[in-house]
Amino acid sequence: MITQKTLRNEIRASGIGLHTGRKSHIAIRPAPPSTGISFVRKDLDSVLEISASVESVVDTTLSMTIGHEDVTISTIEHLMAAFSGLGVDNALVEVDGPEIPIMDGSAAPFVFLIQSAGLVEQPVAKQFIKINHEVGIQDIGGEAHAGLLPSEDFCVRFRIEYDHPVFHDHADYSAVNFSQTAFIKNVSRARTFGFLADYERLKSMNLARGGSLDNTLVIGENSVLNEEGLRLKDEFVKHKMLDAIGDLFLLGHNVIGTFVGHRSGHRTNYQLVRSLLETPHAWEYVTFENSAELPAGYQDFYSEISTFPAEMAIAAGA
Repeated sequence: MITQKTLRNEIRASGIGLHTGRKSHIAIRPAPPSTGISFVRKDLDSVLEISASVESVVDTTLSMTIGHEDVTISTIEHLMAAFSGLGVDNALVEVDGPEIPIMDGSAAPFVFLIQSAGLVEQPVAKQFIKINHEVGIQDIGGEAHAGLLPSEDFCVRFRIEYDHPVFHDHADYSAVNFSQTAFIKNVSRARTFGFLADYERLKSMNLARGGSLDNTLVIGENSVLNEEGLRLKDEFVKHKMLDAIGDLFLLGHNVIGTFVGHRSGHRTNYQLVRSLLETPHAWEYVTFENSAELPAGYQDFYSEISTFPAEMAIAAGA
């Protein structure tokens, strides 16, 4: 039986919140079977566990924010993508502030932390969500859309469009048929990006207060301002794919199907996930008896976990 997974050991990290600019500490702990991914604010008097689920989403402005009443936790998407990409079903994330640290702007540091903690199988069947019929969403104005299509594996296809000189020299489309290795090497390292021209406007909205060249690809008038340049030739579109993977994991399960995004952001991705759950005939839960039955993109979840590449450990601050 293909079973659920959680962390073998607790792991801790700290960093700056991209939007709040506040330093915070996180602890990622093992969790019991079938409890999913949950977050807890440890800086508050009352302990409130917030499930990383569609029902908990309270804001999608430039990040994915979950909450309950007046308690919120934002910028969860990169950590959620790391959980999804490594096949972690259950974990408890404790944070002493309102935002998950941005680290280096990618999911690579979280992948490194999770692999350092190790994973352990749990004696309960892992459920996947299998897409049986197409579900699509078009955002207000029709400029962005996203969809989920039936397929035999997990695939992501994404296109970005920016009227800016920097993007004329880099790929605006990417398609990946996932395996764990593809996620780690080709997607998890892609960093968030932003325009220098937008920085002051975002600060006035209490956003991007922790943004810097250490955690964001900053795009100037004609070039990327980061001295080291891009990690991947298609890093911009790959980061949008990374965000989509994290947003999709609000379903609480890995997906067997193809995600297609065009200029899609957190709001559109969230609307898509909601639409899927509201269309019961479009999907079903499936389980597998052994790894040979798994879609190819998920077989690495149940083989020996690959070692973390040395250059990614450096990127993660190890």
